[in-house]
This record gives sequence, C-alpha cells and structure tokens, in this order.
Amino acid sequence: MSDVSLRQDIIDELDFEPAVNSAHIGVAVADGVVTLSGHVGSYAEKLAAESATRRVKGVRAIAQEIEVRYPSDKKTADDEIATRILALLRWNTVVPADAIKVRVQGGWVTLTGEVDWQFQRIAAEDQIRKLTGVAGVMNSITLKPRAQAGDVKLKIEEALKRSAEVEARNIQVSMVGDGRVSLAGRVHDWQERQAVTNAAWSANGILSVEDHLSFN
Repeated sequence: MSDVSLRQDIIDELDFEPAVNSAHIGVAVADGVVTLSGHVGSYAEKLAAESATRRVKGVRAIAQEIEVRYPSDKKTADDEIATRILALLRWNTVVPADAIKVRVQGGWVTLTGEVDWQFQRIAAEDQIRKLTGVAGVMNSITLKPRAQAGDVKLKIEEALKRSAEVEARNIQVSMVGDGRVSLAGRVHDWQERQAVTNAAWSANGILSVEDHLSFN
C-alpha cells in the first residue's frame, strides 16, 4: 500500500470514529510511519484518535503529536482534578487507592506507587484519562516483584496457544531477568500484537515486557 492510500484510509477512519472530531487533526505518512498532529478537546479524544489510527491496516508506527487544548472557560484547576482523581480511585474496587499517589501540574497527571498486578496499573490510568481537564497521564506506578523464574515462560506460552487472536508458533518468549520477559517474532496487525503482550502481562509476577515484535 502506498503512503498516499494509507493516509486517506487513516483520514477516513478518523472521520468515521464518533469519539473524534477530525477537523483539527493532521495526518502525515512516510514508509508506513504515521504522524498525527493538530489539536483536540480532551485527552480521551487524543487517545481515541491514536486508537483509530492503529486499526488501519498498513500502519507500522505512530508519532503522536496531537495537543490537548481546552477552551479557557473550561479549564479545571489542578487541585480540583486531583480531588476528582482521588474520589475515583476510592470508588474503584479494582484499584488499591491507598497504594497510589497522585500529582497534577498544568493538567498533567503523574501516578506513582506500587500495585500487585498490571491490570490494576492500567485500570487506574483508564479511570483518570476520561476526566475533564486532564491533558495527559504519566503512569509511573510500579509492580511488586513476585515472579519466580521457573515456569513463567511456560505459562505465557500456554496463554498464547489459548488465544484465538495469536499464531503462537510465530512468537518467541524469553525470560531476561527476574520478572522481565522478552517477546520476539512476527504478528499480522496491532490487534495481534496487543493480544501477545496482554498474554505476557497476565503471568503472575511479570514486572516488565520487552516488545521486539515486528509485522509481517
């Protein structure tokens, strides 16, 4: 597929995505690498634009340069954002709120602390990025070290075999340290790549996943 055709497909997908107002989003493509520029009205919309772009066949990588611009009368004070975040975390039964610290500066939220599971780390960010006034989220929450080197690799490989979205024979799994896993091999699209990394994170005690996957 040519870059011109890919660019048009991305523009069409952004126009089709109801969560995105594509009027102020620019799209540039060079050798399958997409640069998104311009501005949107919320951080959630920025993420929706990136997600829509990833869905398009032929996209190899994305450079995200979209800015979040709130109208001056809709800006929310940092202390108000922080108060809302703490309330959200308290109500979320998945996330151990006492384990997470929140800092807000200029609408940018930084999360720190330590949790047991990757899904808790993701859930905390998912709650926050939808809030009005949030310009971005830096998720610095870490995971408690729990992995034992033993059968972690086998558990990940078994999870890959169970996944309908993954051709497991094309994926190589290596343990590169306590709680650290390396993924290599070839996948067909972004969805399969995400399925592979999700399978790796699902193993008990994984602290980091090195993604060396490439596209067919």
